[in-house]
Amino acid sequence: MGYIDTQARTDQAAYIHESAWLYGDIELAEGASVWINAALRAELYDIRIGRYTNLQDFVMVHIGNHTGTRIGDYCSITHHVTLHGCTIGDNCLVGINSTIMDGCVIGDNCIIAGHTFLKEGTEIPDNSIVMGAPGRVVKTRDCGEPNRINALAYYKNALAYQRGDFRAWAQPDFFQQLRREVGEAG
Repeated sequence: MGYIDTQARTDQAAYIHESAWLYGDIELAEGASVWINAALRAELYDIRIGRYTNLQDFVMVHIGNHTGTRIGDYCSITHHVTLHGCTIGDNCLVGINSTIMDGCVIGDNCIIAGHTFLKEGTEIPDNSIVMGAPGRVVKTRDCGEPNRINALAYYKNALAYQRGDFRAWAQPDFFQQLRREVGEAG
């Protein structure tokens, strides 16, 4: 089905679906997860995925013309997102079908709304909500805590998938427990 290159460092990952494709110099930090049909290619530069970050179904991560790709800790890169030679800070959520191009830098605690297109070299400050094509900041708000909760939900789901439990989110109080854990850690 998928493929994991011997150069990829994945031993700290929580979960990598069997259909995921990882080629080249890739590092997945503690608790990271790579979901169904995700593709990561690092032929010239490298790709670094932070702690407890999830790359959801059909995500494509590639290097840029002059840079690798960096994704911070506690990020959710949602379905069908394309990341190309960019840097994403900690506690970010990138919405469905978004594209972030070469040289873009996304600050911490941001939300990139679904279907957003960020052209080459765009810089987004911390605590921004971004939407549009081309994307622009439409609101400023610290989204770190809800984004971290979302990332931890995927981490817990990844552990459940490793056990063959595909309905962990259906457990009573699943998300309330995550909110408590984030609150206690904060």
